[in-house]
Amino acid sequence: MYSNLAVQPKELWHISKKSAAANRVDGRTKAVTLIYVPIFIGGRHRGAAMGPDAVQVAELPEQIEKLGFTIARQIEIAQPPADSWFDQQAVSTRCLPEISQVAHDLSAAVESAMDAGTIPITIGGDHSLAIGSISGVSRYYRERQEKFGLIWFDAHGDINTPATSHSANLHGMPLAICLGKGEVSLTQLGGYAPKVQGNRSVLIGLRDVDPGEIGLIRELGIHAFTMRDIDHQSIGGLCERALELVGADVAGLHLSFDIDVMDPEIAPGVTTVAPGGMSFREAHLALTILAETGLVRSIDFVELNPARDIRNRTAELAVDLIKTALGHTIM
Repeated sequence: MYSNLAVQPKELWHISKKSAAANRVDGRTKAVTLIYVPIFIGGRHRGAAMGPDAVQVAELPEQIEKLGFTIARQIEIAQPPADSWFDQQAVSTRCLPEISQVAHDLSAAVESAMDAGTIPITIGGDHSLAIGSISGVSRYYRERQEKFGLIWFDAHGDINTPATSHSANLHGMPLAICLGKGEVSLTQLGGYAPKVQGNRSVLIGLRDVDPGEIGLIRELGIHAFTMRDIDHQSIGGLCERALELVGADVAGLHLSFDIDVMDPEIAPGVTTVAPGGMSFREAHLALTILAETGLVRSIDFVELNPARDIRNRTAELAVDLIKTALGHTIM
């Protein structure tokens, strides 16, 4: 179904292939696959496509290697041409065929990276890429009859459907799609839905949520924590609670981190700004707690928009946060 749009993933760097066991040290994965996805057509600003370049300028691969990780592969999932992105009159979901192609390619790349015993780190690009990354993660665990938890940091719900969205932009729908709600061509990617259960999904950092999203969060049993919850309970206690909620029987965690969850005073380079976000220390503490479990097996970092950044400050923050998610500590 994708033949007319297919663009081969571009291999940027590939070391000699090791077995999955060889990529683990003391029981923990010590190799990563970097997957760059310069997609912007899920939203309304081209700048999101420059996110992968910005983190490379901020020396993401070099910083990861300094932590003792091996970079097994670096690949790019290209965005097909999408003339329909310019259509302001879209009434359902904008750029559906093109985003479906990216999701298909990314799903295969993420699953392959996990099969090889590496941690796939997908760098966007807008959050529509999570449709593909979570599909690949889900297929990996499904094949092994294992369960996984989803920890999703975001200022927004990203759980609209075509029926509730006012913009028709798919970067506002990926969580709904992963939970089996929305366009059938996307929910059925890989031949099944949902990709993850609502009661194993945790949203953290919400502060700009549409009424339709609130209803779906409640319907699907998603555990959702707003900035008010962070202020009241502290991020440390809240993240420990999140780990309890996804279940003690999970084989791994998928971290999907939208950089707009951060306060725009420290992360100005995002597409959809929402004041009153997480602080530098709150974010690092949250990711430290997740990393200490040894269960973070796959990562998305999305919605970095260098066109709105100041001297690559938000990209450098993203690199620091990725390092923390991989286990970097002060001492």
